[in-house]
Amino acid sequence: MNSLNDRHKQLLLDYALGMASQPDSEQAKALLASNAEVDELYRLFKSALSPLSSLSPEPCPDHLANRTVARLKAEARADAADPELHQLLAAEQSLLGQHKLPILRNWREAIAAAAAVILFISVLLPALGLTREKYRQFRCSANLADLSNALFSYASDYEGLLPTVAMERGAPWWKVGYAGTENYSNTRRGWLLVRQEYVAPNRFICPARRVPRRPDFAALKIDEHNDFPSRAYIHYSIRIGCPDTKERCSELRRIVLADLNPLSEGLPNDHSSALNIQLGKELLASNSRNHNGRGQNLLHTNGSVEYTKVRCSTFSEDDIYTLQIMSCGQRIHGHELPSCEKDTFLAP
Repeated sequence: MNSLNDRHKQLLLDYALGMASQPDSEQAKALLASNAEVDELYRLFKSALSPLSSLSPEPCPDHLANRTVARLKAEARADAADPELHQLLAAEQSLLGQHKLPILRNWREAIAAAAAVILFISVLLPALGLTREKYRQFRCSANLADLSNALFSYASDYEGLLPTVAMERGAPWWKVGYAGTENYSNTRRGWLLVRQEYVAPNRFICPARRVPRRPDFAALKIDEHNDFPSRAYIHYSIRIGCPDTKERCSELRRIVLADLNPLSEGLPNDHSSALNIQLGKELLASNSRNHNGRGQNLLHTNGSVEYTKVRCSTFSEDDIYTLQIMSCGQRIHGHELPSCEKDTFLAP
């Protein structure tokens, strides 16, 4: 194993643990394919880690992570502002000539303690952050799995058709929470699953999205609404199909739902307002804010869930958050529709 450097070994260990990024995973695969020695080391890692597969995953609770970080910050501020600490340091400096060895020893201990803190921050906290991110991705994908089950149950009751509402051409798809009887929001398709009790309304809340306050579902009177009460009640975007197309559950991999479209972040709350959003480079390249812009989970019509760091799936290069006719500088008015089935567009 002498031909492998430390970086290669770390890369293989991360890959064996399933913690490697997409680029690192590709590098690890290339190493495994090119070197029998590397493959032997990888098998050694997998063998050593195999007992972990019998353990149930126990993610670090959010409150514990937050308390740890807050405690570290508080201790750092306290040390910096402590007048007694400064007095002690001044006194020790005045005795430097009389106690050279003890002072040197104390400073070595201080440096060692500081190094330990730096090691904790630089190693443990990033790992903790990655673990929390992975955990939230998993919880979000679990939500989509529940929504997939609801879609399949609905389809089985409606001759294979996915939930849909009759929308006239030119009708706005962005007015989430509109109280009128007109179908002025694409999210009413998802609300059918809630209203007909195929899924609980909280399944439409992404656990990874940071919001000031979660909606109160206990007080929600579902029968009084034709749509989600507001955007606070839905963190996912639903596919807008071609006009007059009847969508069905299928083994074909088409995306039917995903983390919230970045376009949704700029939608007005006043339904009487006209929508007029200009597409810029940042808006056309941004990932969903649900996962802090790192990526998004996608739900396919065949029931599979995929997490991707780009705005398309592994089987299609089509941008799921824009229409093919949309380009930088163009203005969006909220009634645009796909021109063909291959033009995937999830909104609002």
